[in-house]
Amino acid sequence: MTFPRLLGPRLLCAAVALAAFATPAALSGAALAQTKTVAITAIVQHPALDATRDGVVEALKEAGWTSGQNLKVEYQSAQGNPATAAQIARQFAGSKPDVIVPISTPSAQAVAAATRDIPVVFTAVTDPVGAQLVKSLEKPGANVTGLSDMAPVAEHVALIREIVPTAKRLGVLYNPGEPNSVVLVKILKDEAAKVGLSVVEASVPKSADAQPAIRSLVGKADAVYVPLDNTVVSALESVISVGQQAKLPIFSADTDSVTRGAAASIGFDYFQVGKQTGAVVARVLKGEKPGDIAVALAKGTDLFVNPKSAAAMGVTIPDSVLKRATKVVGQ
Repeated sequence: MTFPRLLGPRLLCAAVALAAFATPAALSGAALAQTKTVAITAIVQHPALDATRDGVVEALKEAGWTSGQNLKVEYQSAQGNPATAAQIARQFAGSKPDVIVPISTPSAQAVAAATRDIPVVFTAVTDPVGAQLVKSLEKPGANVTGLSDMAPVAEHVALIREIVPTAKRLGVLYNPGEPNSVVLVKILKDEAAKVGLSVVEASVPKSADAQPAIRSLVGKADAVYVPLDNTVVSALESVISVGQQAKLPIFSADTDSVTRGAAASIGFDYFQVGKQTGAVVARVLKGEKPGDIAVALAKGTDLFVNPKSAAAMGVTIPDSVLKRATKVVGQ
């Protein structure tokens, strides 16, 4: 900084002191004034993943980065196609944004494979270690960190038992190509066995397979569970339709699915999951290295119930469940 020659010694000292005092704030403001680019991608579009994306953007706004001002947000969906997810990942890696935010395990794996230097903050990933995204939750290492949304499967099984106490066979719809779903189905089998439930699997490799898969469970299952599986959730309406026709209650690990017709769910508010993720992205934009930031775990669980849809599928939501519900859809 250059000062006018007319400043006397005392004024000059005061001016230097004032400049030194103001520097940190000025630098902070300058950092926020620089436009940052955050590239977001998801394996498919459905309410939970869309809410996650919106939560990320909102958290960045709260941290001082506003889209259209000092933040550029790019978004692309792979529309359920892993090959498209890989293509998007390579495109983002080539454009070199400041941070890439992949939503879901398939998108996170594609992005992590596409770049070793651009910071990656994943979200809505069930098992980051099992998916080989990070070395450990505490010390991710490399250029990747993020947030895990490991579902409370034991609570889901207990809820299904409470609403359908006579159930002996629990159907599960999932895409065996989604690593997160494979992990959840394994956990489901363990938890179901503890309460005397057998698990009947139905494979959904792509969204168009959801309706044939749920039809295959009619007569073979007393209730059906949809894990945090992006392929199935993206085609949920076709699953609910068959459930209502066949009087086969459908439960989900995703609370947004309850507003779409599932009988009940215990799960996360994915807008808040996105905000948790966005807070991590903000830390990276401010200079922290992803590999030094521990993987966060999604916070808070909500109980959503849909008595009307449950009745259409042949079951009644008990008062004990209704009384502790966070949200009763349709009321």
